[in-house]
Amino acid sequence: MSVGDRTVTLGIWDTAGSERYEAMSRIYYRGAKAAIVCYDLTDSSSFERAKFWVKELRSLEEGCQIYLCGTKSDLLEEDRRRRRVDFHDVQDYADNIKAQLFETSSKTGQSVDELFQKVAEDYVSVAAFQVMTEDKGVDLGQKANPYFYSCCHH
Repeated sequence: MSVGDRTVTLGIWDTAGSERYEAMSRIYYRGAKAAIVCYDLTDSSSFERAKFWVKELRSLEEGCQIYLCGTKSDLLEEDRRRRRVDFHDVQDYADNIKAQLFETSSKTGQSVDELFQKVAEDYVSVAAFQVMTEDKGVDLGQKANPYFYSCCHH
């Protein structure tokens, strides 16, 4: 994806949120900088499950930026009564966990490009900030941990 004058390649893993893959999913999101946690706008239980995944991610990857993604927005355009997840409840939750919220449709493509573009832009801005604030060099006066030298270097 293009972000300004840079090209960003996103590595995307879809864990499908299935309970049977729960333990294995940790392998995929270890070290993740961003996670898109999806739920079905027409199924309130899927939003409760999304909250589980957010908690799971945050317990292992504190710095992982969360994007909440309500799916199947096309079904709501056909019939607003099909909505089972209140937008304001999700927005309050997103604000609470410092996540960004998108409502998308895989069928029509609504907001899908915008979601991935935002992920890429946020990654570039965070990476640039980290480079600006990183300590440079090595502290030669730092004391080494004696544990590392106790067995072999007497």
